[in-house]
Amino acid sequence: MTETADVTTLLLSRIRDVADYPEPGVMFKDITPLLADPAAFTALTDALAEIAGNTGATKIVGLEARGFILGAPVAVRAGVGFIPVRKAGKLPGATLSQAYDLEYGSAEIEVHAEDLTSGDRVLVIDDVLATGGTAEASIQLIRRAGAEVAGLAVLMELGFLGGRARLEPSLAGSPLEALLVI
Repeated sequence: MTETADVTTLLLSRIRDVADYPEPGVMFKDITPLLADPAAFTALTDALAEIAGNTGATKIVGLEARGFILGAPVAVRAGVGFIPVRKAGKLPGATLSQAYDLEYGSAEIEVHAEDLTSGDRVLVIDDVLATGGTAEASIQLIRRAGAEVAGLAVLMELGFLGGRARLEPSLAGSPLEALLVI
C-alpha cells in the first residue's frame, strides 16, 4: 500500500458510524475515536499541514467547532497563524459577520476584524463538508476582510450532499481538498 492509502485506511478505521443521530435516518460520522488515537490524529494533522504548505497559506481559519480542533494543530505544524471563525456573538471586540441560509432557517458567523489582512492567504479547515453553507459563508467573510482564499481542506466530504458543486464558484479556482470522500 502507498503512504496515502495507509493514511486513508487509518483515518477511516477511526471514524465511528452512529446510526439515527442526531435524528432518525441520519448516519453520524463520529471523529472522536480518531482524535483519541495519537497516531491517527498526527496523520490527519500532517496531511492537512501538507495541504496548507501546498496552497501557500499564511493563516488557517478553523470553523466552529470541530474546525478548531483540527485547524489549530495544523497551523502550529505548518508554522502559520490560526483564526477561529465563530458563531455570532461569541467574539469580543470588533468583528465582521456573514449570514447564511441553513436547510431550515439561517445562521451567522463572525471573525475578528483585525485578524485577517490583505496580505493573507487563508486555508479554511473543517471536519466535514456537507451542503457547504458554512464553508461558503466563511469564504465570503475572508474575502470581505480583504484576504485571499488559498483553499478549503476537510477530513471528510459527504459527496451525496452536493457541497463541492455549491462551493466551486465561490472558491474561484482555489482547491477543495477532502482526505476522505463518503
